[in-house]
Amino acid sequence: MKLHFNINDKAVRLFIILAAFFIANVFIAEFVGVKIFSLESTIGIKKFSFSFFGKDNLGFDLTAGVLLWPIVFIMSDIINEYFGKRGVKLLSYLAAILIAYAFIMFYGAMKLPAADWWPTSNIQRGVPDMNNAFKGVFGQGQWIIIGSIVAFLIGQILDVAVFHSIKLRTGEKFLWLRATGSTLISQFVDSFVVLFIAFYIGNNWDWRLVLAIGTMNYIYKFTVAVLLTPALYLVHRLIDNYLGKELSEHLMEEAAKQ
Repeated sequence: MKLHFNINDKAVRLFIILAAFFIANVFIAEFVGVKIFSLESTIGIKKFSFSFFGKDNLGFDLTAGVLLWPIVFIMSDIINEYFGKRGVKLLSYLAAILIAYAFIMFYGAMKLPAADWWPTSNIQRGVPDMNNAFKGVFGQGQWIIIGSIVAFLIGQILDVAVFHSIKLRTGEKFLWLRATGSTLISQFVDSFVVLFIAFYIGNNWDWRLVLAIGTMNYIYKFTVAVLLTPALYLVHRLIDNYLGKELSEHLMEEAAKQ
């Protein structure tokens, strides 16, 4: 059987572009997540002080990865809209496999003996030991890796299910409802699953601390997901203009049939 693949086909190009952007954002979110930043300091406001589950003085000290995860889930909804659940699941499984592969490669790189001069090569920039800095950035713990991959996959599968459930009931109307609704539900689960596996199981954190930090993370993700709703319509319009009305409607009809 002769297979036909036309790189000039607009639908093929669109899928490649969306897939590349989706996987790139997943990778970046995963690996910048080792940095904890203060949201209040970033936007120049007074630090918040919340109390949840018996834990006091909680502010928005977040992993840098949360800047990108809302974008990842919105990208999932765009792919879902035009290429259906099979497209989203394919890219989600591929991203998870590539993340695991990357961590294995990082582990191998950390085991390589450093050149004699390299550990002290950036002392003038405030890095006393480059080898330890490399391990600190790329050497995330086993439970953190497992937690992030499992949470990502569960979140993606849930996002797909909720998205199509809403679409079955509303048809092509209410893009904001199926996209934002699926993102809010999937990110709620994602926020707590990763902390539960990585820190409750893996590091014996108090369950109240897990719930408290998960709540803070979700408040941020919830807010960003709602604020990004106009961007979803903008991307949708750009794609429709690129594909043309006939091809755009055909892809969405085929996606809905899945």
